[in-house]
Amino acid sequence: MKINKDDIKKRIIYRASYRGTKELDVLISSFVNKIINNLNEDELLELEKFVNLSDEDLIKMNNNFYKHKIKSVNKIYREFYNFKPL
Repeated sequence: MKINKDDIKKRIIYRASYRGTKELDVLISSFVNKIINNLNEDELLELEKFVNLSDEDLIKMNNNFYKHKIKSVNKIYREFYNFKPL
């Protein structure tokens, strides 16, 4: 099944920008804007799953509390671990 990359990008950008807390809006939208144009279809689907994680999980991941618990560290998680917001 062929996915429409533009539609998926729009959903990801919207979700990244409207999380519920301003801090996470800024953090996640900055991260998404940095990497979104360099991802293939599979990676976009992984990014969509990532931005749909709960705020609590994203905060823990950003603070590296989760690093040892992630079963499969994919490109999105590695990029997020290495992301340095402005």
